[in-house]
Amino acid sequence: MRFVRLGIASILMPMLVLATLQAHSQQGAAGSSAAAKPGSQPTVTYQFDRTGLPVPRFTLVVREDGTGTYHAEEVERRSADSVVQQVSLKEVDRPLTVSAETTAKIFATARALNYFNLFCGTKAKNIADTGKKTLTYAGADGAGSCQYNYSDDKSVTALTEIFYAIAYTMDVGRRLDFERRFDRLGLDAELISLEKSVTEKNAMELGTIAPTLQRIAGDNEVMQRVRIRATKLLEQSAGAGSASK
Repeated sequence: MRFVRLGIASILMPMLVLATLQAHSQQGAAGSSAAAKPGSQPTVTYQFDRTGLPVPRFTLVVREDGTGTYHAEEVERRSADSVVQQVSLKEVDRPLTVSAETTAKIFATARALNYFNLFCGTKAKNIADTGKKTLTYAGADGAGSCQYNYSDDKSVTALTEIFYAIAYTMDVGRRLDFERRFDRLGLDAELISLEKSVTEKNAMELGTIAPTLQRIAGDNEVMQRVRIRATKLLEQSAGAGSASK
């Protein structure tokens, strides 16, 4: 009987060891997965709302690793021939990646502003409606939110300009995608306008629309000067944050 028990033990022990190792491995993988979840990272969110605009509402979310999302509601429009309607949905959802320099600036400003736990509007009266803006911080180190139409705080204004410039670039990317499919003659003027906006720092983070620019640059069915403009803008986006300096 003793030999029988030893024989059974010799069979069961390796099985128990293997089961234990697998359990630890699964726990480790689960822990790693939880740590990698986007929600575990601090985020800064910028929301804009103003009726009457081509894009009346949009939300930008930036995580501390530079990844994020762009969500917008767009007004449906027609192509140049007024026959083909824009086929994209009225709601736009796109991922984005912001340069390390811009991301660091966003989070440093948010923390310097006490995670937006402050009055970030203005005491001035009769200010024109420029849209309702909301800044939100969420993270293990703090949380807060503030809402404003216009701000007297220079840091809030600087942050607003950064988010607006990123959103503008994302919206140009949306228009370029549409024009490449339905209104190729409109691409030249759109890219000229984007070049000017980059120079004036009203457009930032061209890397967020690099795939769109690549498609235009490699499309032999669009004008050569359009492909050249797209290529030059791609070169600007190639350097980390070069378009945001």
